[in-house]
Amino acid sequence: MPDVLMYADTYRTPELRHEVPLGIPDPFLYAEKNGAKHIVIGAMEIPRLAELRLFELHPWEEFGLDELRESGLDLPAIRAEIQSRAVKELGVVSAVVPETFPLWLADRLRADGVELTADADFFDDRRRVKSDAELAGIRRAQTAAEAAMDAARELLRKGLPLTVEEVKARMNQVFAEHGTTCDDFIVAPGPQGAVGHDMGSGPIDAGVPVVIDIWPRDNASFMYTDMTRTFVIGDVPDKVREWHRLTKDALDKSMAAIRDGVVGREVFDISCQVYEDAGEPTVRTKKKGETLSDGFFHGLGHGVGLEVHEPPGMGFVSKKPLLAGDVVTVEPGCYQQGYGGVRLEDLVLVTKDGCENLTTYPYDLEP
Repeated sequence: MPDVLMYADTYRTPELRHEVPLGIPDPFLYAEKNGAKHIVIGAMEIPRLAELRLFELHPWEEFGLDELRESGLDLPAIRAEIQSRAVKELGVVSAVVPETFPLWLADRLRADGVELTADADFFDDRRRVKSDAELAGIRRAQTAAEAAMDAARELLRKGLPLTVEEVKARMNQVFAEHGTTCDDFIVAPGPQGAVGHDMGSGPIDAGVPVVIDIWPRDNASFMYTDMTRTFVIGDVPDKVREWHRLTKDALDKSMAAIRDGVVGREVFDISCQVYEDAGEPTVRTKKKGETLSDGFFHGLGHGVGLEVHEPPGMGFVSKKPLLAGDVVTVEPGCYQQGYGGVRLEDLVLVTKDGCENLTTYPYDLEP
């Protein structure tokens, strides 16, 4: 295995959070050398890290913090010098780094003669197969998502007048009650539901589809989930009911094909075929150069973990096979710009022989 370097905090950098399962808000140096895991960090964080018994811990004082302070250097210069000394002392002469590795530090280390190679796939592959602790966090997040979806349905059942903002406020309460956070999410009525990631706003009307797409994060593990349902208050238009039927069929057929070793594009093709057989456009049938805005215009799914969107993908250009232990969404949808759409999304754990659906929620159009 190659040596590894990362310099980041664990709140915003999933590659590092995967290796260091603690919330650390300030950036620090993480290094893997000959299989040993080293952390170079301020002394105040060392007691928490020591409890994990996973790392060789190096306070900044080990690399001359006190003398550097007395030298008159400013903080950025001290920070750069400590990282440079640490990498040299650890004996790292070449390393793989994430795409987000800071440019200032890359420049300094390369000037020191250290060879750095950015490799996104290397870090993505390390965290695809979820650990038991990560799966537990995903399951907690999913429980919160389903409770919040219940809260939304209760408000929709009570009828109008009702606004997106009222629905979101109640759902946010439920997220917090379940120890999760969802910075923003989709409650998109009518035409808003046919526009990508329009988060939705304003009044909800009767007789139009309302797409609710939520991705809460478990606060303890930082693991996400992702689920979508579509509802209509009052009478359901015929075309919406037909889109819903097609979308549920695409969901079922796609999930039946998911297993260890299947290529993401193959599952995507199955979902497209359902819509194409009904005369709906898909990415496969659109003309070259055309912008597709109706029908099934997006990918079938994506990985979920420390990011809500992460590898592997299930779309037109997805070439990698799924692996047992991947957690992926399955989210077909059918839309008409200016009117609305229907999307259903479940979260599944890929297994050797199929998949386990982590979403246990009904698909009813009527709330």
